[in-house]
Amino acid sequence: FAGDSGDGMQLTGDRFTSETASFGNDLSTLPNFPAEIRAPAGTLPGVSSFQLHFADHDILTPGDAPNVLVAMNPAALKANVGDLPRGAEIIVDTDEFTKRAMQKVGYETSPLEDGSLDGYSLHPVPLTTLTVEALKEFDLSRKEAERSKNMFALGLLSWMYHRPTEGTEQFLKQKFAKKPQIAEANIAAFRAGWNFGETTEDFAVSYEVAPAATAFPVGTYRNISGNLALAYGLIAASHQADLPLFLGSYPITPASDILHELSRHKNFGVRTFQAEDEIAGIGAALGAAFGGSLAVTTTSGPGVALKSETIGLAVSLELPLLVVDIQRGGPSTGLPTKTEQADLLQAMYGRNGEAPVPVVAPRTPADCFDAALEAARIALAYRTPVMLLSDGYLANGSEPWRIPEIDELPDLRVQFAQGPNHTLDDGTEVFWPYKRDPHTLARPWAVPGTPGLEHRIGGIEKEDGSGNISYAPANHDRMVRLRQAKIGGIDVPDIEVDDPDHATALVLGWGSTYGPITAAVRRLRRAGIPIAQAHLRHLNPFPGNLGEVLRSYDKVVIPEMNLGQLATLIRAKYLV
Repeated sequence: FAGDSGDGMQLTGDRFTSETASFGNDLSTLPNFPAEIRAPAGTLPGVSSFQLHFADHDILTPGDAPNVLVAMNPAALKANVGDLPRGAEIIVDTDEFTKRAMQKVGYETSPLEDGSLDGYSLHPVPLTTLTVEALKEFDLSRKEAERSKNMFALGLLSWMYHRPTEGTEQFLKQKFAKKPQIAEANIAAFRAGWNFGETTEDFAVSYEVAPAATAFPVGTYRNISGNLALAYGLIAASHQADLPLFLGSYPITPASDILHELSRHKNFGVRTFQAEDEIAGIGAALGAAFGGSLAVTTTSGPGVALKSETIGLAVSLELPLLVVDIQRGGPSTGLPTKTEQADLLQAMYGRNGEAPVPVVAPRTPADCFDAALEAARIALAYRTPVMLLSDGYLANGSEPWRIPEIDELPDLRVQFAQGPNHTLDDGTEVFWPYKRDPHTLARPWAVPGTPGLEHRIGGIEKEDGSGNISYAPANHDRMVRLRQAKIGGIDVPDIEVDDPDHATALVLGWGSTYGPITAAVRRLRRAGIPIAQAHLRHLNPFPGNLGEVLRSYDKVVIPEMNLGQLATLIRAKYLV
């Protein structure tokens, strides 16, 4: 679905997706919209689109060759026609193909008449006129009636693909509950689109895509986006840790949805604070961690840059803190609504001094739930800030998610310090804030106000054990090495390799490249070419068996959405 950024394409795509999910298909989505609040109408930068790939079997990507394009204006056609395979169906709103609108995007002649679309199955439909006609019994202005043309298009596509309709009608009644006339008008437009498909002779074929019954383990499923899954994962982590959840955040694309969602869940003990800027957001979160909360701050790459000093403070204080970076295209403001996974080196090294931080990356929208739990496990057990690297593609994309049973979730409970933990030479029992657990090297977590546990806090280097301020070179060297050893010693599972044919080449990925890589690997194997695949969730520290795995292949290929950041780290560490 593609149109102007005011045409309701995201809502149309969301509704088609929801009905497809409830029908039981596997699916993957790619919402795509301008970064500007209101890009110029009718222009190529102003095109908003929603791509959906659904099937009766397991799929992993939104695809790169849509079989159907619904183009609401000339700009939408021009921006997307290059992706279509020959023979694809193009549905256009002919009412929008005026001379001025076509000239705006560089069409000298009408593409609907000049033969340039002869290789496609073209369906010229006066969508706007048909919508206005269908709504003439309602007391609406022409402009108000035209706003429902996206529902006409949704009705037509729902007929074409035998999608259920009850959910959308129910959704429209709820969305416009305070404006029942608008609700009824949208439902009427939706039904008119369905009936147009049923009665017109223009569409010779409709399609049935059966539920993906064999693709999924048995369970209760829902459609979920990455940001929603991440928000639910954070709530589940706070429940499993038996700690209140605190989010200190500043709105930034594409992370803001997590703040919106968590603000709805005060019933789970969630506190959300919309700060005045990025630095205040993480400062409040670190304060909440000091106070005994599961603390989170959410942002994107530009925000991580501003938060870096406080992340370093969290490293020095050795307190648990989740820093969620929903990556976007950069540098600077860059491409706020487009995806890039180019913050890996920033996550690894983007702080002053030796300030090691664990890095965890989810691989699909649904996997954001598990990644949030894993990041919380590491932060709480090892008393460290943890970077969780999602991205815009995962954040806004969606797929079916099996809702887990509570007893499948990990136990994340940790003990707060209760009393003295060290005996001085003279026999006095005292509390040492930097005395370490021998297994994890984590320091005790002492909640302020606990009698006898008063201790100094701040960013100046601490003396090992006592936590007193220290400028001694030997102590600083010891603290630097201890903090590094704590991160290096984090218990992460071995990397699993999928290699059914004993290949000589391995494709290694991280984050959201999982879907495209897996789809490509499947394609190669179907062509009889042996290829191995492995995917990293833990980027710092790397899994213990990674070096051995890499050295067992003649060639390692690392596709990533940057100029080779993981490849740089892998080469540096393993010399492969």
